[in-house]
Amino acid sequence: MSTPTRAVPDFPMPRAAGCPFAPPPQLRQMQAEGPISKVRLWDGSTPWLVTGYEEQKALLADQRCSVDPTKPGYPYTNPAFREAASRGGVPSFLNMDDPDHARIRRMVAGSFTIKRIEALRPVVQRMTDDFIDAMLAGPARADLVTSLALPLPSLVICEMLGVPYDDHEFFQAHSEVGLHQDVTPQAARAAHQALLQYLEKQLDAKLARPGDDLLSEFAARHREGELSRFEAASLGLLLLGAGHETTANMITLSTLALLEHPDQLAVVRESEDPKVLAGAIEELLRYLTIIHLGNRRVATEDIDLHGHTVRAGEGIIIPSSAANWDPDYFPEPGELDIGRNARHHMAFGFGVHQCLGQPLARVELQVVLGTLFRRIPTLRLAVDRDQLPFKESGVVYGVHRLPVAW
Repeated sequence: MSTPTRAVPDFPMPRAAGCPFAPPPQLRQMQAEGPISKVRLWDGSTPWLVTGYEEQKALLADQRCSVDPTKPGYPYTNPAFREAASRGGVPSFLNMDDPDHARIRRMVAGSFTIKRIEALRPVVQRMTDDFIDAMLAGPARADLVTSLALPLPSLVICEMLGVPYDDHEFFQAHSEVGLHQDVTPQAARAAHQALLQYLEKQLDAKLARPGDDLLSEFAARHREGELSRFEAASLGLLLLGAGHETTANMITLSTLALLEHPDQLAVVRESEDPKVLAGAIEELLRYLTIIHLGNRRVATEDIDLHGHTVRAGEGIIIPSSAANWDPDYFPEPGELDIGRNARHHMAFGFGVHQCLGQPLARVELQVVLGTLFRRIPTLRLAVDRDQLPFKESGVVYGVHRLPVAW
């Protein structure tokens, strides 16, 4: 058969009230009925939704699945993204197929090797301690988002790129605009243009006076003809945005999840074995999966998958949260179990487009969560959980604020 017979539900689907960490109930129900089905998007299109762990891995590794949003049939997240694609305003190598994707990724990959990122661990530790010192110097209450979760990864990526941290409020505010699912094309375009102009200005400064940082390296590659000025600035923009927003949301949601699971928190706080903490981070990445609108692809050829035929030109949505809660691969997926071997989770994707910055995210999460609960053992949520403003409409899931006390 070429299409399923069940009704076509809308996507994305709402999470259940009182279950902020779990994928939407309807998504889990669809997964239980089969690993592939159809959903309806905001524009009336009906792409395929793939929920099975094995099926997701197969498609994410399949060269017949394109990430290029200019191809007909691509399943856009919102009108702003469609409008940007129509005018060529989606320059990220995340939205390029090979060989262009591989060409640009190779230029950055060396800076995110495990060895180079591990060398940054003492720096991340010092920064984390400084932010916690500032928290403890004030009232015994703070918003963890603004006090630690957002500034820490912002400072780290600013140092790596070589852009002034003093500008963090500017780029954080403009980056957040594009992460709203309901953003207008006009607002998204204005925010993107402002950020791009900022990065181009920084790039020009590095051309005139290079330093020991990533943006200077991009500037040198531009001078040598390996990158256009637009590509170099866009690459810097991608790293600047992705380098703080995702990790910030993982820090806050992980803190909240551990506070709600005191038995698991006790192990994290009391263990001196770095392997225990590293394993806890992998389980939190699986359990939370903050990229909750799914990886998007479009088929360039017919693909047979689990009794269905995905036709060339049909869109595909691949939500990692479904794979990470697939009971065939993670028994009792709704249980947060930091003793679980969750290393094969899909929180960072799979295949050639898996997250380049995952070593950095792991180090930041290990340092922050290991330090926070050790230094503030009485940390607690300062409001009822139902008062927390969750980012239901965001491309990246999290909370806008996380009031804590001690």
